[in-house]
Amino acid sequence: MQPRNGTIVGALVVLLLVFPLGFLVHVSPRFPGSLVGSLIGITAAVLMLVAMGYSVVKRVPAVRDRVSRRVSAGTLLWIHVVAGIGGAILAVVHAAHKFNSPLGISLTGTLLLVVLSGYVGRYILGQIGRAVRGRRSELAALRSAIEERRTAEPHSQDSVSPPVERPHAWLFALLGDERVSPPEGADDLTDLAGAIADTEYAIRSEELAGSLLRRWLILHTVLAIVLVVLVVLHVWAGLYYGLRWL
Repeated sequence: MQPRNGTIVGALVVLLLVFPLGFLVHVSPRFPGSLVGSLIGITAAVLMLVAMGYSVVKRVPAVRDRVSRRVSAGTLLWIHVVAGIGGAILAVVHAAHKFNSPLGISLTGTLLLVVLSGYVGRYILGQIGRAVRGRRSELAALRSAIEERRTAEPHSQDSVSPPVERPHAWLFALLGDERVSPPEGADDLTDLAGAIADTEYAIRSEELAGSLLRRWLILHTVLAIVLVVLVVLHVWAGLYYGLRWL
């Protein structure tokens, strides 16, 4: 996701999370069942189905092979994000701050959780992926530097202290996205070995965090399935009790 697109999506997510708070100052009980409200609701449901299509393409090999020939994975992900957030915003507009039924409250709450879990998970995973790639490049540069030093100073190898891992270094690096590098002006093998140990530890820690977050995204998928079930119940209830504008 490009930085500019990420900013736009982030702004839309914030709008979605703040918008339901409008029920404190505004409620329109008749709007959801009106013609305009129903059309907005139908549009929201269609966009949600489009967003769910990404999961089908991603997990069904036959569909993935056929679709990937025409549309790139990045484009599919962007469609998934835009359709999901757009559908969620329209769904909240369709509700018109009318949260007076268990189904409506459950539907709105699950909707917000789906969007929030997907956005946070994807954003953090992207950050970790970029950080790991950057640290691998650093690690290669540090190893190249230490090999050059060893070649230039063959007699100094015996004086190199074993690298000491500093567990706290990766945490500050992960939170601040700072690079672990040798101290400014350091020119001995011990400093380089320590920097290599810190970088290797940071890579292992970030890869572990990425693995945990990928499992956490399973929650996003489960919530999305629950959301679809609630949407089906909501549509059935609307048809069962009759559309007000017919």
